Amino acid sequence: MAYQPSRSPFAPAQQDGFYGNPRSGLRGYGLSNQPIPLSNKVNGYFEKDRTLPLYKDKPFFAPRRTGPRRRWKPFLNVLGVCTVLFLLYYNFYLRTWSGLQSNDKGAELWKWAQTLEDGKSSGDLSDWTARREKVRDAFIVSWEGYEKNAWGYDQYRPVSNVNQADTSGGLGWMIIDSLDTLMIMNLTSKVHRARQWISTSLNYDQDRDVNTFETTIRMLGGLLSAHYLSTQYPDLAPLNDDDVGAAGEDLYIEKAADLAERLIGAFESPSGIPWSNVNLNTSEGVVVHFDEGATSIAEAGSVQLEFKYLAKLTGEAEYWKLVERTMKLVDLQKPQDGLVRTAIHPDSGAFKGDSSSLGSKTDSYYEYLIKQYLQTSEQEPVYKEMWDEALRGIRKHLVSFTKNAQLMIIGERPQGLGQELLPRMDHLVCFMPGTIALGATGGQPLSQARKSADWTQQREDEILMSRELMKTCWAMHQATATGLAAEISHFVLDSPPVMMADKYPDPVANPNHASKPEILRGISQPLEAQSDGSEPWRADIDIRRNDRHNLQRPETVESLFYLYRITGDDIYRQWGWEIFKSFIKHTAVVEKKSTSSRIPTSTKTAPVFRIKGFTSLGNVDAVPSYKRDNMESYWMAETLKYFYLLFSDRDFISLEDHVFNTEAHPFPRFKPSGDLKTGWERAPRK
Repeated sequence: MAYQPSRSPFAPAQQDGFYGNPRSGLRGYGLSNQPIPLSNKVNGYFEKDRTLPLYKDKPFFAPRRTGPRRRWKPFLNVLGVCTVLFLLYYNFYLRTWSGLQSNDKGAELWKWAQTLEDGKSSGDLSDWTARREKVRDAFIVSWEGYEKNAWGYDQYRPVSNVNQADTSGGLGWMIIDSLDTLMIMNLTSKVHRARQWISTSLNYDQDRDVNTFETTIRMLGGLLSAHYLSTQYPDLAPLNDDDVGAAGEDLYIEKAADLAERLIGAFESPSGIPWSNVNLNTSEGVVVHFDEGATSIAEAGSVQLEFKYLAKLTGEAEYWKLVERTMKLVDLQKPQDGLVRTAIHPDSGAFKGDSSSLGSKTDSYYEYLIKQYLQTSEQEPVYKEMWDEALRGIRKHLVSFTKNAQLMIIGERPQGLGQELLPRMDHLVCFMPGTIALGATGGQPLSQARKSADWTQQREDEILMSRELMKTCWAMHQATATGLAAEISHFVLDSPPVMMADKYPDPVANPNHASKPEILRGISQPLEAQSDGSEPWRADIDIRRNDRHNLQRPETVESLFYLYRITGDDIYRQWGWEIFKSFIKHTAVVEKKSTSSRIPTSTKTAPVFRIKGFTSLGNVDAVPSYKRDNMESYWMAETLKYFYLLFSDRDFISLEDHVFNTEAHPFPRFKPSGDLKTGWERAPRK
């Protein structure tokens, strides 16, 4: 039986002091012997000896039948079972590997991949549903490879099948990170096994340091999203209520709260900025040994969606206040034009260094500004204000155009905003086109958003920016031999670079500004293909030796998903399909599967090739490319999930009703109430 909280999980929390002890009322589950208010609010919630809940109380045995006994019936039952087992063995083992029938997704996917290599028409499926199924097949192959060779571990090497030697066992990063993808793809049996592992093997009582940010977005976010989907989308990968001993739907939220209790120790710094790392067993923040112990701004500013949703589910406002205080501390630094530095120190709460960029260490901070506003159903305008200010700062200081094709880029200012622009983009920056479009319409279709009374020239220009940046990210893929983007791309600009603020004035700073006709048509030149590869835009992209690897990152696919959902333009689906095919062609790990020795010689056929997994690449500009022998967890959690959603109907996990965290875990939008509200105001600006 599921536990029954003493009050509704959506009830407002009790009033607490906002800047009191960040751990008050939150210690529990093996962290302290002191009484804790939170555990008092949920009966038995944090008791170590409590058993996992069942779906519902059921007898373990069926009642005895009455009436005359039939002594021959058990014999028939055994015979029937044996017959079924033989048929299953014959159909799913003998027939599969004898070539009479294939139920092996890896073998099927390999055969389809050959049509891509040969340029046959069967490689270009025209139906989006069929294309979505190919994505699902790729996920199944990836998951089953991990399940077979690295189950429960946090690293998977699909080429060698050699994984980390960890006697304590893994934390199940890949299982939990991919759990909601399993649900979205309706893979019921795989969800069942994943839940069994979470119920019986997931253990946070481990003396190990973990990254606060990564653990929050992947583990906490994955558990919260699984809880949401399992309760609000019961038709997605439904589990059988008749499974005796199966955990109830609150298993996920129970594990999430346990994990959160351990993570909040990271916020016990002198300033309230979380330490980069935290020890799971002691719940103590850990000072990192690089960058003088500073926390990246992404690590500090990209944990809010998860803890705010957890606060909503449990009614515990302290979770909310911890992460909201971080946002206030960042804003108290009064970043110039809304552009933060790449690091902030937990001791002082002050920025460290001068660098400003949207790449590594800063990216998701900006993403969470607009998403916090949308998560709370536009009830927290402070974050919309910060997002708008930052976007104007990006436009002013970081957006420029390439020399030949006028591709729009977002560069970096490593020495400060008044210093030279570095014309490089991490692939990570390709989250920005989709996020800008999301901020412009709030997730609504563009045609509908344009009819609203508050639609402005500023929003129209933001749609233009998102389209142009999306085109640049597509060019980063097209510029390589594999059709997959490098980790970092450099660009050739004019000297001095032409900045967007100079060429196209900000409509907010220049209220009389009206877009020029060329803006409405688009800024950059078409990405035309020529047989000799001499297109002008190719000369604008410079991929350097140390930047040529591809880590299966999702950011381009993520933005294609947003752009398609918002604009309805089919070109973004087409670009996504081309990128997906490139992943299949160049990152697949192929093995030769011999026929079973149990099959009679007369029925044996030639060896069967199959794809057993996918891996990151060492050089996207070489075919074949060197395989790095590592499958990232976000390959299944994000990249394949965004492909699947891109090829799905736009109202499936709709943008109007959800926000996706930076690890692609969907959360519902909600209206905060009680203590779950903005508890701070921005300091005055000049």
